[in-house]
Amino acid sequence: MFIYGKTVSNAIAVVSYLAADPSRRAGSGEISNERGISRALTAKLLTQLASAGLVSGQPGPGGGYTLAKPAHEISLMDIAKLFEQIESSSPCPFGHDWCGKGEPCPLHATFQKMMEENLRFMDETRLSLFAQSPREVISKCAL
Repeated sequence: MFIYGKTVSNAIAVVSYLAADPSRRAGSGEISNERGISRALTAKLLTQLASAGLVSGQPGPGGGYTLAKPAHEISLMDIAKLFEQIESSSPCPFGHDWCGKGEPCPLHATFQKMMEENLRFMDETRLSLFAQSPREVISKCAL
């Protein structure tokens, strides 16, 4: 079942830092310090995000990273799909031989609903959310 793992969490943390002030460039060291992620991992994530066209980097003095597109055009799903397999079947707690080989397990409908809600949330949530104050973000994320 896809929720998202540590790598996606770190990638979202990195990109959300850039989304908070899209007009300014930030270096990997600054992002690393502010988000509490190792400098090496931050640099690796930024490289992958740049290869995917989500961020752009400029080397040298005054350089750094910015979003490559407006924050409202980038979803959490755009980030997550770079680092994790999104399309997968729901894990059956009764073992691999239950769901998909007969009647669904008693938890199948619940897992399916959770997966659909998670995918919808990831697809609909845009980075522009991070340009708001933390209180605005919390109020919008409260379900």
